[in-house]
Order: sequence, then C-alpha cells, then structure tokens
Amino acid sequence: MTFRNGLKSLLRPEDSVLVLIDHQPFQLTNLNSHDPHMAVNNATALAKAAKAFSVPTILTSVIAERGGLIFPQITDVFPGQEVIDRTFVNTWEDPKVVDAVKATGRKQLIIAGLWTEVCVAMPAIQALGEGWDVTVVTDACGGISVESHEVAIQRMIAAGANMMTWLAVMAEWQRDWARIETAGKVTDVLKEHAAGSGIAYLWEQQLLNTPVPSPAG
Repeated sequence: MTFRNGLKSLLRPEDSVLVLIDHQPFQLTNLNSHDPHMAVNNATALAKAAKAFSVPTILTSVIAERGGLIFPQITDVFPGQEVIDRTFVNTWEDPKVVDAVKATGRKQLIIAGLWTEVCVAMPAIQALGEGWDVTVVTDACGGISVESHEVAIQRMIAAGANMMTWLAVMAEWQRDWARIETAGKVTDVLKEHAAGSGIAYLWEQQLLNTPVPSPAG
C-alpha cells in the first residue's frame, strides 16, 4: 500500500475537482445510514465550500426523469449549471462526466453521492485504477444501511481512496486563516451548515457587541 502522507498529500483548491453524484429523491427514500436532513445539509455545505474556493464542480444525476432532479439546495449553489444526466450506474463509465472532469486539468478528484456502496464506490475504484488521486467525502454520501455504507468505505480504502468529511475538506482547502479572500466565505458556510460551530460564532459576535452593564452607583 502507498501511504498518503506529507504536505503534498493534502487537498489544494487549485488542484481539486468535485463530482456530486445522484443526490436525488429516489436515492434519499432508501437512505438509512445517515439522517436524510444531515445528508442534504452536508452535501449542500460541500457544494458551497467548493464554490467558495472556486473548485470546479460537476453535478450528475441518473435517469432524472424517473429518479428526480438533484436536490435544489445543491443546484441553487450553481444556478444555470447543466446537470449531466446518465444511464450508466457507474459515473466513471460515462464519457460526458469524465471529459468534464479532465477538462478542468485537475488531478485531486473529490467524490460524494448516493448511494455509497453503488454510485460512489464504482467510480472511485475505477478512477483510482486510472491513476486519479481520489477523496471520498463520507458524510456527504450515504447508503441503504450503516453496514453497506461502512463496507463500501472499507472497500474504497483498500483500493487506495482517501476518506474525509465535508468540514475537513473545507478546512484543508483553507489551510491558513490569513487567506482572507476565502476566510469570510468559510465562516459563512460554517454559520449556515456547521450547527454548533456556526451558532457559537454568532453568539460570540453577539457578546462582542453587547455593552457591558454599568456598575450600580
């Protein structure tokens, strides 16, 4: 096994490309590894993080006419962007998707989708075999059971994939709070999607703007 370590192994926004796969109503109806609200929240947060760092994002669905359109929370992040609709279960067998990824010129391929054991595992494993540096964002994915999700993750790790969560991806892209051009955008995503951390930030702002009561005279 080739270990993934060292500074160069960390994600860089200028080298990253994100593919969001099949975040559709049909897949959500049998999502049992994650709370559906959390799955939508996390995928949306990942999409917003990618936009904040100008990471090219490919949206793809499978037979949307029957399976439903990509969640509007995600497509609203990229208004007017084409969603590539497929018949292939394995996204990486669809030339339109692969060509769109290759056109970005990036090699750090980041994938999230529904379901983990099918629509995420297949392209991840194939892309790994073709030399791509693949990261799977596990909490923006989900399977039909906890077991199926976890087994898929184990299978992809064995194939050489890197596993992360959406917040870790965003933090790795930011890397340095001195990068002020994105720091504010990161904070906005935290406020909207990171629950406790976002609320704590707003509370901190409230306290900083609250006058100190004068002592009783």
